[in-house]
Amino acid sequence: MIIGLCYDLRDDYLKMGYTEEETAEFDRISTVEAIEKELVDMGFETRRIGHVKSLTEKLVSGERWDMVFNICEGLHGSGREAQVPALLDAYRIPYVFSGPLVMVITLDKALAKLVIKDAGINTPQHLVIYDLNDLERNHLDYPLFAKPLAEGTGKGITPQSVINGKTQLKLVCKELLEKYKQPVLVETFLSGREFTAGIVGTGDDAKCVGVMEIILNHKAEQQVYSYTNKEECEERVKYILAPEEDTRKCAQLALQVWKAINAEDGGRVDIRYDENNIPHFLEINPLAGLHPEHSDLPILARLNGIEYPQLMKMIMESALKKLNHR
Repeated sequence: MIIGLCYDLRDDYLKMGYTEEETAEFDRISTVEAIEKELVDMGFETRRIGHVKSLTEKLVSGERWDMVFNICEGLHGSGREAQVPALLDAYRIPYVFSGPLVMVITLDKALAKLVIKDAGINTPQHLVIYDLNDLERNHLDYPLFAKPLAEGTGKGITPQSVINGKTQLKLVCKELLEKYKQPVLVETFLSGREFTAGIVGTGDDAKCVGVMEIILNHKAEQQVYSYTNKEECEERVKYILAPEEDTRKCAQLALQVWKAINAEDGGRVDIRYDENNIPHFLEINPLAGLHPEHSDLPILARLNGIEYPQLMKMIMESALKKLNHR
């Protein structure tokens, strides 16, 4: 079975002139090599495809694969994470991870929250700011939290994201609107502990492979799992296996979220407690990083006794099971 590999390499985009922050979600070559090694060890043949434009060129030239392992984040547009799966759907080529509908909904954090709220799952109250006039509609109590609507890897998140008053809210929203050229998600700030839960599988087969608590040390920007904290996580962040009761609560919430969104094969759900230790949904990542040592999903799986080869095998087993249904 031939597996094509779709990915965005950070180094490629840096050479094109994009900044470190603009390319923060993209992968290093060692991630692609690690994925490829595991696929080969499982008995698959692999072909490197690259980013969406390379995929387009190869499809037009007639190249085909039995399945594509897709970790492309995309660069432009609200549907950037949906571009590769949508293109593969058009050519009826199966792929690993979620389809375009899930990718669009989860990239738009407000849309994801609406789905989650409709499912009866806790998530902070929110408001979407398209321009500064929308601040007049703010009915939320301070403190608040502001971040770009459709970014990842902590982009746009700094200590100033925790907002305590009207003037600060206007200033932060103005800066985010101008810098990221997209709406701003404003939501009630949760003051409790932060966790991320790893999920593998699809539908009723989905299961939690571990819950990890994110602890900021004295070198970190406090209160926020920011872009800088994530980029320098080795010096600023400690990851620990969540205590048993927290694991139970977070795993239950994460699985509810995963099934409500209809996510597939593997990913992460980010969770934060309020002041009463009640877990709330923050975000879902259906394209979680897969570097064996530096990415959250492999780290939390390993803390839970699941090594990288086993994690990859579980993801592929889920993807292969979908072959007759897509």
